[in-house]
Amino acid sequence: MEHHLTIPRTARYEQLGELSAATRQLWLVAHGYGQLAEYFSRHFESVQALDPEGTVIVAPEALSRFYRSGTSGYVGASWMTTADRLAEIADQAAYLDALLDHLLRACPPDVRVTVLGFSQGTATVSRWLAGKAGHWRPQHLVLWAGDFPADIEASAARQLLHGLPVVLVSGELDGYVSPEKLQAQAETLGAFGAQPTIHSFEGKHTIYPPLLRQLHAVFA
Repeated sequence: MEHHLTIPRTARYEQLGELSAATRQLWLVAHGYGQLAEYFSRHFESVQALDPEGTVIVAPEALSRFYRSGTSGYVGASWMTTADRLAEIADQAAYLDALLDHLLRACPPDVRVTVLGFSQGTATVSRWLAGKAGHWRPQHLVLWAGDFPADIEASAARQLLHGLPVVLVSGELDGYVSPEKLQAQAETLGAFGAQPTIHSFEGKHTIYPPLLRQLHAVFA
């Protein structure tokens, strides 16, 4: 018979910039499958450099790590698999809740928070925020090359998304998220009351820093 035991766990995250009374923008960015926060955060260095004192980027790393090939070499991390799925989702939410509380304690009360998920990270941040619906939500949500999960309850989706600016992004050559799929997702989110905008770039399934810099200027 299967059992569960909740235990303490050490999580790691990367941070660009220092939190202070001068912080105006806080970006919480979730990486994709098989990535590590150390490398994922590098995509955002030019964003943070635009406003070194006022912008802080925080990249949490997923709790499950593995060797990408064989039993040694490059290590990646995954937010979840189909195994013990509900427990994984609950652990993600507890982790991100604790991280957000930790960060906001060091920020001024009027800090503007952007939550960005890339690839697998889009589902992670969407489920997390839907679970917080009615209690807290960011000023902006960016879903980059991924999905807002269809299994999120409609009532939670509406509470989270109603009036929320949501940015949908994918590369024109992305093999996972086509322009047609992105448009369909915009229509779905719009039906829940979101204010979606679509952005694309010449590229594949990756982060595109020039567009990140554009979004930073808009969010400011």
